[in-house]
Amino acid sequence: MSNSDDQLPPDENKLIAERRAKLHAMRETGIAFPNDFQRVDEAGDLQAEFADEQRWDAAALDAAARRVKLAGRLLAKRVMGKASFVQIQDVSGRIQLFLQASALGEDYEAFKGWDVGDIVGAQGVLMRTKTGELSVKCDDLRLLTKSLRPLPDKWHGLADVEQRYRQRYVDLIVNPEAREVFVKRSRIVAAIRRWMDARRFLEVETPMMHYIPGGAAARPFVTHHNALDLDLYLRVAPELYLKRLTVGGFERVYEINRNFRNEGVSTRHNPEFTMLESYEAYATYTQVMDRTEAMIRDVAVEAVGTTVCHWDGADIDLAPAFRRWKLEEAVREMNPDISVADCRDRAALAAHCARLKIHVKDGYGWGKLLLEIFEKTVESRLVQPTFITHYPVEVSPLARESDTEPGITDRFELFVGGRELANGFSELNDPEDQAARFQAQVAAKEGGDDEAMHFDADYIRALEVGMPPAGGLGVGIDRLVMLLTGSPSIRDVLLFPYMRPEG
Repeated sequence: MSNSDDQLPPDENKLIAERRAKLHAMRETGIAFPNDFQRVDEAGDLQAEFADEQRWDAAALDAAARRVKLAGRLLAKRVMGKASFVQIQDVSGRIQLFLQASALGEDYEAFKGWDVGDIVGAQGVLMRTKTGELSVKCDDLRLLTKSLRPLPDKWHGLADVEQRYRQRYVDLIVNPEAREVFVKRSRIVAAIRRWMDARRFLEVETPMMHYIPGGAAARPFVTHHNALDLDLYLRVAPELYLKRLTVGGFERVYEINRNFRNEGVSTRHNPEFTMLESYEAYATYTQVMDRTEAMIRDVAVEAVGTTVCHWDGADIDLAPAFRRWKLEEAVREMNPDISVADCRDRAALAAHCARLKIHVKDGYGWGKLLLEIFEKTVESRLVQPTFITHYPVEVSPLARESDTEPGITDRFELFVGGRELANGFSELNDPEDQAARFQAQVAAKEGGDDEAMHFDADYIRALEVGMPPAGGLGVGIDRLVMLLTGSPSIRDVLLFPYMRPEG
């Protein structure tokens, strides 16, 4: 028995011991875990094909004599002497089996000792019961996998939330809603790929381990390459590698993959998460906004069939045009005591931060303070889709500075349901400006900012070769799935979210 069994209730330990005894008896009589059963049919397909009860009534099914061969997990069994009903579940759905001692012989007696959770293979012909339920009248039944641990009670399910995340394999068996979330997640990602491919974006893969962590202001995870005796960083973003590709002539590229950031864990954050990042030569940030809005709307329709989402208690409609709102305007509207002049006045903003109890570091300029006030007072109120634009240069080290507003960049972030969903901007392709911005980030890091960027000399060299004007986009896939499935926590859309080790 594993150490985890020591924590189980006595009754559950007894059930496990009984199941192990059954497995031991099976080993003595033959192969305990056979692998020669070839499934032909799936439950969901059969339910769909024969859903019309008028066309496929009991007489029609008997006349058709449709023979099927299925396999799945036994979820319920009802033994009634010489006849029994069983419900099994496969990846596509559930179906009922009708078992008779006269048809199965010794296998029927063996079946009586099987347990809910076992995986079985069955053959027979389709029938419909007196209550109209599609069923399989079996003439062959085999035990394929012996389950040693009982499933949760069917009426209460896997109620403990932490246990659901730790034992996702059980959660997926007993909670159809959990399975549906991950089916939708797969459809959402596939729909994004189709959308990007249709617009001639090239999907690429860039390194997961970086010599220099770059592309985002975040604290990285550190690992070590033994052969080279070299510290490496799990990537915080693929941005700088993707933009190197635009230098190389790939004018539309995208990647859907994992990023890693050494930060807190919450209902909105996981240390590793999935991002879509794309770059398009000769596009401005306003064009990227247009694409972002269209993609999210189209993907919602294709993957979940609607543009209306119910998320965190709010009905969110993706169909109307998304609002576009300048950062300074949003801050002033939610903070009426901040004037136009105050938005560029560090002392005034610092005083306002003090009133809001926002911790301020000495190295923060007016741009960083303005963003802190935005995050404290505005972000959570942006329920319907809203693009916030015109971010300060100080907090946008990779974005192009506006030609008309000094200190402001051609950048946007998309907020839905009070959460950031996407970030994009016209890319900074001036190598001298970028080098100066990197130097400012290095100074910030030396001043105690753990999330400030490093100086990437090779990226500067790539820009010196010449990068075309471009627009870039990053979309948080996990949060997009949360929105489109109405999931309150990021852990609900990650198959195996980060958890502290048991014990």
